[in-house]
Amino acid sequence: MTVVQPWSAQPGVLVLPSGAAVRGRRVAAAAAPADFALLLAPGPAPAWPHRRIRWPDFWIPLDQADALDALREALRHAYAGERVEVACRGGVGRTGTALAALAILDGLPAERAVEWVRAGYHPKAVETPWQRRWLRRVA
Repeated sequence: MTVVQPWSAQPGVLVLPSGAAVRGRRVAAAAAPADFALLLAPGPAPAWPHRRIRWPDFWIPLDQADALDALREALRHAYAGERVEVACRGGVGRTGTALAALAILDGLPAERAVEWVRAGYHPKAVETPWQRRWLRRVA
């Protein structure tokens, strides 16, 4: 008999301040299906609905308005109780920055976002100074 973990217990799932849960992961990592994916790197697309943001490794999104729109779309899916994931090549820098941005859009003060995502998701999330600066502008 296969035991299926609830979404909030899946590896990489971070619960936002509102209680909505979002999973961070590497694009190439095997994972339980989600209902919606936000992809931050080129690579294989999952079989479930997704949206891709043009976001170079170690940088910030190339089209910031599109990125914020995509992040808000991911939040809407999460608020609706859907299983939402965010993924980049390594699953740390861009993914961590996007998760921190989701938390800010969800109401977390921007000055707490990096510490919060590092404590709850990955200790090296949000890898560069410009990613930290971009998060201050998300609010």
